[in-house]
Amino acid sequence: MLKGKKILLGVCGSIAAYKSAFLVRLLIKEGAEVKVILTNSAAAFITPLTLATLAKNEILTDFYDSKGNWNNHVELGLWANVFLIAPASANSLSKLANGLCDNLLSATYLSARCPVIVAPAMDLDMWKHPATQSNIKKLESFGNLIVPVESGELASGLNGEGRMAEPENIITFLNIYFSKKLILASNENSKLKGKRVVITAGPTVEAIDPVRFISNHSSGKMGFAMAAEFLQQGAEVTLIKGPTPTDFNVHGIKTISVTTAFQMHDVAISESKDADIIVMAAAVADYAPEKIASSKIKKKDSAMEIKLVKTPDILKDLGERKKTNQVLVGFALETDNELVNAQSKLKNKNLDFIVLNSLQDKGAGFGIDTNKITIIDKQGTIKKFKLKSKAEVAKDIVNKIASIVA
Repeated sequence: MLKGKKILLGVCGSIAAYKSAFLVRLLIKEGAEVKVILTNSAAAFITPLTLATLAKNEILTDFYDSKGNWNNHVELGLWANVFLIAPASANSLSKLANGLCDNLLSATYLSARCPVIVAPAMDLDMWKHPATQSNIKKLESFGNLIVPVESGELASGLNGEGRMAEPENIITFLNIYFSKKLILASNENSKLKGKRVVITAGPTVEAIDPVRFISNHSSGKMGFAMAAEFLQQGAEVTLIKGPTPTDFNVHGIKTISVTTAFQMHDVAISESKDADIIVMAAAVADYAPEKIASSKIKKKDSAMEIKLVKTPDILKDLGERKKTNQVLVGFALETDNELVNAQSKLKNKNLDFIVLNSLQDKGAGFGIDTNKITIIDKQGTIKKFKLKSKAEVAKDIVNKIASIVA
């Protein structure tokens, strides 16, 4: 969706400025053309050379370049399809909201005729301050779009709300933005418009003691991609996610975070009662420790045994509760007897179709950006797809669902 798009990226003075390198790399990978405006304070966190190498364009830091030529801020705003400011510090938010113009970035903002998307980044207290929230509301009233900040607990135990959205989530935000522009009219005829969708994604984590746990390598990327695709096709999306390496916070998607299989089970059952479509893409632990030690288990000379109990079979429970006209889709990640195991799961769980992954296929599986799937439906049709990006795979799966919804 970003191929050929002209993205003007503004980078402000925030510790999150280092993420702009990852963001530029992803934009280029998506096929976008990128120009970067770097404030003087941002240059203290990331060098212009780094961004210039990634963007393949000279980095703009002042009204005049190194040769004395004028960097025309008006032309920059006319060149871009969108002006993305990420990270946007509290100081820059204040300037933009109040029309202050003391650097190239703020001057370009005031003259920009293209849409402006802002990704704030700051600590919790600065983010929560009434002045910052007032500035956010002002920017929204100007028609600017705000990328939701990350939230949740940091590894240090502190509240992390206010952090800039992860680069992957900003890319998703941009893709959804451009998709909505393209399919706004076609959405009126979309079979998924207004459909209520529940998706699970990521792993579950089952504690052994306060330090150790049982889990798997799921990154949640496949579920995230499907959530974004459903939103693009006009659906109302609820995402239930386990602990993943990166957060997923996209405007328009209701996201519920859980940790254990038991928690995911309860939330999935509750949220699915009125759903039209349910997609179980999470890698749920089949077993969990019977007892969780209250303190760290110390190493001993002898062997240690942990008694495991079976976790709820979420997909089976949903299949038993499935209503008329509800569409239920499951995933099967297999290492051997792939087709037989997937067909058995399809039948036993009362699914409309199942998406089969094989760890034997290069480029498929956990933690990567590609996938190779086979879709098997309850009529016995088997369709194999070639290796694609997870965004493209998501489109294939969602289109299959759209073809069978009532």
